[in-house]
Amino acid sequence: MKSSLGIAALCCFLFIDHTFAQSPAQANAFAFKLQEPITLDGNLDEEIWTNPEGWNGNFMQYFPSDTSASKVNTRMKIAFDDQNLYIAAVMENLGPRKYVSTSLRRDFRGEQNDAIVFVMDTFNDKTNAFSFGINPYGVQREGLISNGGNRSEDLSLAWDNKWFSEAKIFENHWQAEFVIPLSTLRFNDEAQNWNLNVYRIDSELGERSTWTPIPRNFPIISTAFSKKLIFEEPIKKTSANISLIPYTAARMSRNFLEGTSEPLTPAFGGDAKIGIGPALNLDLTFNPDFSQVEVDQQVTNLDRFEIFFPERRQFFLENADLFDSFGQQRSRPFFSRRIGVDVDSATGQNIQSKIIYGARISGKIKEDWRIGAMNMQTATDEDAGAAGKNFTVLALQKKVFTRSNVGLIYVNKESLALDEFQQLFDPTAYNRLLGVDYNLNSADGKWTGKVYYHRTFESEKKDSPYSFNAYLLFTDIHWNWSFSYQDIGQNFNPAVGFVPRVNFKRLNPDVSYLFYPNSRLINRHGPKLEYEGYWNEEIGLTDRDIDLGYLIRFNSLSELEITHRNRYLYLFEDFDPTRTGGEQLLAGTDYTNRTLQIEYQSNPRNIFNVQLDAEAGQYFTGNFQRFTSEMGARLGYLANISMNFNYARIRLPKPQNDADLILVGPRIDLTFSKKIFWTTFIQYNNQINNLNINTRLQWRYAPVSDFFLVYTDNYFPGDFMPKQRSLVLKLNYWLNL
Repeated sequence: MKSSLGIAALCCFLFIDHTFAQSPAQANAFAFKLQEPITLDGNLDEEIWTNPEGWNGNFMQYFPSDTSASKVNTRMKIAFDDQNLYIAAVMENLGPRKYVSTSLRRDFRGEQNDAIVFVMDTFNDKTNAFSFGINPYGVQREGLISNGGNRSEDLSLAWDNKWFSEAKIFENHWQAEFVIPLSTLRFNDEAQNWNLNVYRIDSELGERSTWTPIPRNFPIISTAFSKKLIFEEPIKKTSANISLIPYTAARMSRNFLEGTSEPLTPAFGGDAKIGIGPALNLDLTFNPDFSQVEVDQQVTNLDRFEIFFPERRQFFLENADLFDSFGQQRSRPFFSRRIGVDVDSATGQNIQSKIIYGARISGKIKEDWRIGAMNMQTATDEDAGAAGKNFTVLALQKKVFTRSNVGLIYVNKESLALDEFQQLFDPTAYNRLLGVDYNLNSADGKWTGKVYYHRTFESEKKDSPYSFNAYLLFTDIHWNWSFSYQDIGQNFNPAVGFVPRVNFKRLNPDVSYLFYPNSRLINRHGPKLEYEGYWNEEIGLTDRDIDLGYLIRFNSLSELEITHRNRYLYLFEDFDPTRTGGEQLLAGTDYTNRTLQIEYQSNPRNIFNVQLDAEAGQYFTGNFQRFTSEMGARLGYLANISMNFNYARIRLPKPQNDADLILVGPRIDLTFSKKIFWTTFIQYNNQINNLNINTRLQWRYAPVSDFFLVYTDNYFPGDFMPKQRSLVLKLNYWLNL
């Protein structure tokens, strides 16, 4: 049955991909070969820029409408030489005005920032692209776009590289100048053209506009919509891209619970980035240190399963789409946060394991082929009884049709052998995964989907170690519907992946419709109906969720959504609904609950803004009210002050516990300049009885080179008795050879 479903789903996807494989021709832009050098100052007074020929404009609105010309003019021009790509852009206004920049920190985010962003698909595959942007104050952002840019999360701003830019503000416009070394990009040598799109965010009018028109029901980063950038002569890569990023760090810590301390301990290591030809990159890391990474934002956990926290470590984030695009959120074959974490054999608690080295190669090997290969080795911790682990990940993608691809993934985790084995690895302690994915992206962007089958292998042979999924999404200006079927076997065990639950089948169809009224207040609104059901062969139906909601999005960028939820839940294990150590509800019991949820997000361009999420209704044998908010205040680009507040009031009949769960997280981001930033994050969580303080000073003393000073403290909230404390100093430097 499962194989029949998979074959049927794959045939359906191939038919859709082939049917919608044509796209209309678009007007193009030209990149001129530069004859004399450019001084990077943002003034645009060189001859290449003062010449009126070759400028491109006529931007179209993307929001609030997608059928009108932009209310403000934007124009850009591109040139190149043997070493660099040069971009000039002029963003006109309707008159003198102020600009919104939430910070001077690199890689700004959000719809509230004024910005101009260039999206360059250098391999013409309409699937992957580079993104370079700047705001009126000269703050840079760069990123990698993967999977066709079909979702906002397909843009990763974690990719850093050296490039240069300047911006200038004038009375009725602002303008920017870019110099992007060709060595920082990956492209086909002797290429004559790339795909290109450009978008502008204007905070005064709340307008977003694009050079190539994009329907407003698609993400603005969608690579399905682009024009050609044609080079005056074939573009070549004449210099190597080799970067060394050494670091030195010192750390001291104290564990008050165990009565142990670590004196000030120095550490050394670093990364290397080596371009292999025009399209491949080799990343190396030795003794990596991630002590400067910000702490996770905590959540109140009322679920029965493990919660997913995203990766924040720089080495794993770059080019991560080659590995992370496999599977989906409920079944990830590879999750990099598993690397560097082990289990203390005496206590059973998770501990941090030292990473000795890592190597990763990623990029294009041919026009339609991408490859990713990674190997990481952790150290043995004899005190904790944890053997060193070796992690290997291989990923291969082949482009098919216009924008779709077929991928293979192999993940291997092995443990170093202890004394009783006369070989390097323990033959009984390995975990492997092999999988194949088909990702659908139609040429017009309306059809997307995925079919995959993954299987795990361990020394002890087990039944049903598989994960299967078929998903199809259709979207146009009004309709949005999807259908998903998932089947995860009882013994599917991706030790280097993320699977919160196994042994279930899941069915998840949904449909929504959007109206676009001719209104100055409301931009779009419409209903959504979603069904989600879980079952297995032993129990039958275990979970069922029917949601009926209504979304309203305003022209101010604020949003309101109201959802009525009808949930059924069967407990196949004993469970404490408050997670506070109270009396558990017994396995084998089931519950039907109804709740009402209201979500609101205010205009992000306002100095004061708020996001609210409130839900109330039945909860197992009782009831609950849950309120989550994030309130923020922006003092220009100098300071961002926010407060996360999460309150859950749970009332259950005896013998279960009542609970009032509180999570408070004030955060202060101070921007002293484009080079000095100070972030303080405080989190009080009474569910885990902890008060956490994390404060981080960052000095970007040279391009992509930083000094960090990080202090972290944990207390018992009641009496402020300390738990753990650490102080870290770290210095790294980016050196291009």
